[in-house]
Amino acid sequence: MCDQWLMSWQDNCPYCDAMNDIDIDTSQGSHSTWIDCQWCCAPIAVTVTISPFDDTLESVILARDDEA
Repeated sequence: MCDQWLMSWQDNCPYCDAMNDIDIDTSQGSHSTWIDCQWCCAPIAVTVTISPFDDTLESVILARDDEA
């Protein structure tokens, strides 16, 4: 994986509200994945949206596993 495709993203855990550092691989295009909160270890659904026109990051949405 090239460093140009890897982005760092910070967002709050939907469970404990703690700030998490997330690495986003934009080379995968739009995708969904799971991470564990760095603080409370709860499973977080991550939805990444990449623009089909210029491959830029459009959005990152974190959700609880029961909301995914």
